Amino acid sequence: MSRTSIHSSARTIMAAICVSACADTPTRVVEPIAQNADVVKFWEALATTRWNERATTLLRQYPPTANGQAQAATSRMLTYLSLAQYRAVLAAEAGKDRSMHPSVPMAVATASAAVLSDFFPLATVALEAQLDDDLGAPGWPGAKNEDPAAGAAIGRAVAAQVLAQKATDNYYVDSPGVLPVGDGYWIPAPPPAPIVRSLFGARPFFLTSADELRPPPPPTFGSPEFLAALAEIRAISDTRTPEQVAIAQTYATATAPFTAGSENLEADRLIVEHHRTEREAARVLAYANAAAFDAQIACWDAKFTYWFIRPSQADKAISIAPGLTLPNHPSYPSAHMCITAAIMSVLIDAFPSERPRLDAYVATAGLSRMYAGLHYRFDVEAGEAIGRQAAALALAGSLE
Repeated sequence: MSRTSIHSSARTIMAAICVSACADTPTRVVEPIAQNADVVKFWEALATTRWNERATTLLRQYPPTANGQAQAATSRMLTYLSLAQYRAVLAAEAGKDRSMHPSVPMAVATASAAVLSDFFPLATVALEAQLDDDLGAPGWPGAKNEDPAAGAAIGRAVAAQVLAQKATDNYYVDSPGVLPVGDGYWIPAPPPAPIVRSLFGARPFFLTSADELRPPPPPTFGSPEFLAALAEIRAISDTRTPEQVAIAQTYATATAPFTAGSENLEADRLIVEHHRTEREAARVLAYANAAAFDAQIACWDAKFTYWFIRPSQADKAISIAPGLTLPNHPSYPSAHMCITAAIMSVLIDAFPSERPRLDAYVATAGLSRMYAGLHYRFDVEAGEAIGRQAAALALAGSLE
């Protein structure tokens, strides 16, 4: 199939995209699984998870480094990637014409390659080569009665729409304002280290305002409640065990593929294990990543409202676990928990039988930040609450 013939199909496909984009009824992330032979035969060859895994590989090859924004840049990339994948699935499914219909996997693959090329321009040639390999591979899942050229045209068109949305999302535009100085306020690293803004001020997917999920203020600095929370972290620091160090390091995910990337790989694994369809896979990833995106907006709204001091700044005797460093942003709430609780809550909704293990993952991730000496317990609890609330908003909303 030539690239020319693929692009020539774009004009005939736009109507299908419009049909998909106009759907306005909120839907749950997961629908009942269709019991059919295709699901069983092709669940290990989903384009969605294949390209999601390729995205995490690219993160290792080209880790984002600008302004200390690796975690936010990773989450943002995965959000727009999975959004394009999901909308490509919907548009391809809406384009069926009698017995023939656009290839859903090819729509996903082409949309994925286009979005990833935008985020990783140095990898464009390699991504196009991977797309060509997918095009030429024999026995593409569902190839019978599917039109690869039509699917690819849909993918390109959907990716263009999603990238236009990304270009105007206000990422890294707003300033957090003037840092307050005094007892109980966070102390930034000396310049030129930038204060990490994450997704502060970005346009959300489901929040009605950045402060919609803002938690109550943390305990007053110097209050009995604060001193008890600080003493807990000091006790951990004074008696930190090898097991606690290992947990702190395992859940730190400060290197590629970072927190969101690592948790997307967990989602990929569950999707394959539970034999999800292409549509179901794309839905799970899109809603999980969009929930995490909004959770970070809410998280940094709170951070830059309260500017709360880190435990090791309040008590100089508190040490940071080996191999970890103090993040250059305020303590309250825990950003790691905002991301993790959002993604895992969507996965729990998608895979209810996995709830005990996924809840345990969230709990251990929270403890890891305390074992590391980076957060108070109330940071962890507020971050988890934001993440779970962001997931609830996502599950009640629509990305269609």
